[in-house]
Amino acid sequence: MRRLLVPFILSLGLMPALSTAETGELDTVAAVKREAVREFWLDGVVEAINQTTLSAQTRGQVKEILFDVDDYVEKGQVVVQLKDTEQKAGLDQARADLKEAAARLQESQDNFKRTKDLFGRKLASQSQLDKATAALKSAKARREAADARLAQANEQFEYTRIKAPYSGIVTHRHVEVGEIASPGQKLMSGISLDQLRVTVELPQSLIPVIRKQGKARVLLSTGEAIEGQGLTIFPFADQSSNTFKVRVDLPQGIADLFPGMFVKTAFVTGVKKELVVPAGAVVYRSEVTAVYVVGKQGRVHFRHIRAGHPVAAEMLSVIAGLSEGERVATDPVAAAKLLKQQLAEGRDG
Repeated sequence: MRRLLVPFILSLGLMPALSTAETGELDTVAAVKREAVREFWLDGVVEAINQTTLSAQTRGQVKEILFDVDDYVEKGQVVVQLKDTEQKAGLDQARADLKEAAARLQESQDNFKRTKDLFGRKLASQSQLDKATAALKSAKARREAADARLAQANEQFEYTRIKAPYSGIVTHRHVEVGEIASPGQKLMSGISLDQLRVTVELPQSLIPVIRKQGKARVLLSTGEAIEGQGLTIFPFADQSSNTFKVRVDLPQGIADLFPGMFVKTAFVTGVKKELVVPAGAVVYRSEVTAVYVVGKQGRVHFRHIRAGHPVAAEMLSVIAGLSEGERVATDPVAAAKLLKQQLAEGRDG
């Protein structure tokens, strides 16, 4: 791991630019120090929050596999179909048992109603009424048991159609058509790209300050910085490396970011003063990074600098080569032309 300090500017204001009249030819802006966030940068690995392996919950032969690796699946779609002959027969039997129980319950209700009416007219004995009451209770219990068996049979039948729990991409297929799947056997694995996070291994010395600050951002390959939505710090260290695992949750809808990718992750550790200039004022020539410094009487100087990482509002930190208060040209092309003109005038003089 390599420690890098990269500022994230909290205050974006710069000293006002001088007009063309004041410098002779160029608009300039002063290099100023602003309060910036001190960050610790590490490599992190992108992973999916939702990653699931679907398993069989009933026994059956694999009849059809409707999706394969790298296919996109909508939530609720069937991904694997098991042979359902046995389960369907059990479902039909449960439905028949429910119809029989319902008929017996209706019969018991009618008999109880008649017996109660006769008992009220003194034409039936108490024992007959008790017998009709017991038969009605038994019929109700049989109806409830039949309902439960039907629900169980229907669930077993649904188990033959393995569905996606959320929308995502298939990553592994563990079975082939014709195999006998047993309860617990892996069938298909997949991930969702809607919710991603970054996992980073942090040295134990940083954990107290990271817990206190609780902020991190992720730098994408495009240069865009994404603010983390929250940190999860594991409460124990890895015994082999003495590092703590930290998860940085990302917002939804980030394009071109996939599980397994490496990304730079910055954790806030404090604040510092940092010298900044507009990123547009910096020029890059081969291995040289420089700015055009405008001095007294509008004299232009080509100054090598050591630049830091890009920061907020199209600004760039300067590590070395420039002092606070020095003015740099905001238009490098115009500055280069003026410098060339000044050099030519100096030779002529």
